[in-house]
Amino acid sequence: MRKAHEEIIEAQFGPRARAYVESAVHARGADLDALEEIARQQRPKRALDLGAGGGHVSYLMARHAEQVTAVDLSSEMLAAVNTTAREKGLANVRTVEAPAERLPFDDGSFDFVACRYSAHHWRDFHAGAREARRVLRTGASAVFIDAYSPGSPLLDTHLQAVELLRDTSHVRDYSASEWLAALGRSGFALAASRTWRLRMDFPVWTARMRTPPGNISAIRALQQAASAETKAHFAIEDNGSFMLDILMIEASAE
Repeated sequence: MRKAHEEIIEAQFGPRARAYVESAVHARGADLDALEEIARQQRPKRALDLGAGGGHVSYLMARHAEQVTAVDLSSEMLAAVNTTAREKGLANVRTVEAPAERLPFDDGSFDFVACRYSAHHWRDFHAGAREARRVLRTGASAVFIDAYSPGSPLLDTHLQAVELLRDTSHVRDYSASEWLAALGRSGFALAASRTWRLRMDFPVWTARMRTPPGNISAIRALQQAASAETKAHFAIEDNGSFMLDILMIEASAE
């Protein structure tokens, strides 16, 4: 039986909801610190966590916003977010199950949008960007955070291949230029951007997604056969751990 992309995402992430709530990579980081400072300054009335996953952005924004709406495709992820929010005493977090490309909200419903580690799963990246702009009131701010492609075809092919082998719901890690072009066409104006490098611990990275042994072997084979330039850029270690490029874009709705 053929599965739609959304069903593949649900199958991949639903059973791993608790792992993503507890994931150190997702729960901490320089990008979250930077996002919290923006949220603290903005103090939005209604904030949207687009592609909430384990809910770490929602918990952060709930400390500074009147209300936070966490949107995700996975009902199990959202159930974990609800449970964790209650455990943290955050009564201003609500959850909505929906794809990024078809948000069930009126135009201009939010005055802050944050999207972290979600866009590389979207079936239609450009539709998701347009929806983010549609539901954001004019003049309000948005922050997008994701792994990004270095741009070079040599490095890009390697990155997309290992990402897909690890997680079959992966669509694409977009380059910085692709991000800026998509947001510009969607009605966003760039305010600022910054980048980080994040070490991915290979055993933890694959265990969190329960990557099948055959796929793990294929990733290791690609890493071992990679060019010197590829190994150097991703700083591939003997056990497969590597460095991932992370992009954060601050934008405003025009």
